[in-house]
Amino acid sequence: MRPRAVAIIDGEHYPPVVREALGALSAEYDIVAAAFAGGVEKLGSAGDDAAYGLPLVTGRDAHAALAAALRAHTPDMVLDLSDEPVVTAADRMTLASTALSLGAGYRGADFAFSPPPRWVATRTPVIAIIGTGKRVGKTAVSAFVARYLKDTGRGVVVLAMGRGGPAEPEIIHGEETALTAEDLVTLARRGVHAASDNYEDALMSRVTTVGCRRCGGGLAGATFTSNVPEGAMLADALGKDVLIAEGSGSAIPPVAAGATLVVVGAGRGAGYLRDFFGPYRMALADALVIAGAEEPIASPAELDELVELAGRMRPGLPVSLVTFRPRPLADVAGARAFFATTAPPGLLPVLTRHLEQEYGCEVVASSPHLSDRVRLREDMSRAEGTFDLLLTELKAAAVDVVAASGADAGVPTVFCDNEPVHAGGASLSTVIERLMSLSIRRREARS
Repeated sequence: MRPRAVAIIDGEHYPPVVREALGALSAEYDIVAAAFAGGVEKLGSAGDDAAYGLPLVTGRDAHAALAAALRAHTPDMVLDLSDEPVVTAADRMTLASTALSLGAGYRGADFAFSPPPRWVATRTPVIAIIGTGKRVGKTAVSAFVARYLKDTGRGVVVLAMGRGGPAEPEIIHGEETALTAEDLVTLARRGVHAASDNYEDALMSRVTTVGCRRCGGGLAGATFTSNVPEGAMLADALGKDVLIAEGSGSAIPPVAAGATLVVVGAGRGAGYLRDFFGPYRMALADALVIAGAEEPIASPAELDELVELAGRMRPGLPVSLVTFRPRPLADVAGARAFFATTAPPGLLPVLTRHLEQEYGCEVVASSPHLSDRVRLREDMSRAEGTFDLLLTELKAAAVDVVAASGADAGVPTVFCDNEPVHAGGASLSTVIERLMSLSIRRREARS
């Protein structure tokens, strides 16, 4: 059976030429309608179905026409027969985002995009937490969501996928086992990436986690390989109240989500929402978190721009602005500490002052180079002999460099959670309750 298709056409092409192209493509596709993108140079009427031999779908612009055609005809593929100047390269990315968000592929003359697979459907309601890239605060937000839901009496399992995850999906019962720095150093010395997201989630939230791996990341969030489907089935079998499917970088878990939270880094700029496949991720969103919402990461004007853009792209979408502050997982009062983080250098004074004022330690040295092992070692070497405690986020080189060096030198390591702090917009608790309600309702509807 030929895949169903909708074509995008424009009035800059002479209709007989378009009909000829449609005829050639009909050997491969069942073309059921055409979305009119605009242009009048070679077409007398945009609504002339007879000009193409297909039902024409029109709208205020190409995006509205395509969305209407997709909803009316539910095709498997969109065939883009348009061209400049009616449809620009930037337009095509937005059109492709629209197609992919509604489950259709998108093909042009020399390119093709496929929607990331959503092939795993679970009995457990799923909240997906996805990001627009790496280091946007997605794992910190995910850990907070898991803690909140656990504290409100829900049974939680986190499904994490990472570039350094295990070869086989791995369960960590974080509510039963408190991982220590020594445990993670032992794992690292066995060749395990002990700072992978599943360890961070288990340690920071004390919930059950299932760790998975993935390799490669496509523009729309697909991966070349992953063991997430197997991990999702393992997580589903645990009988929890909610499964949090946590993305990796900009990769999206291949799990059927009942609700999706998108996290964008405030310092990345509006382009991460507006350009390329930002519109695709926004189309999936049931709520948006703008993370790192403070100077020097982003100015008030830049934050206003992000909030205003989100409102234009998705009117009524709940938007929460948060910053992050380190929270040591053990008492550090009176210690002279070296603090390692992935935060931008300009934020270090704020974070170290917070640690000193809130937790009573003295931060004698710090490094923003947790994800750069060479520079991190240089920073630690310069501070050698000045500290009696290591404080670090559980990311990047936290275990194999920071904690391992501490173990060799007899200096204890305390991990820090990155706690989200409300900085504007909807409260995270309100957002989480909305996501939980949607995930249950949509799971029941799918059943």
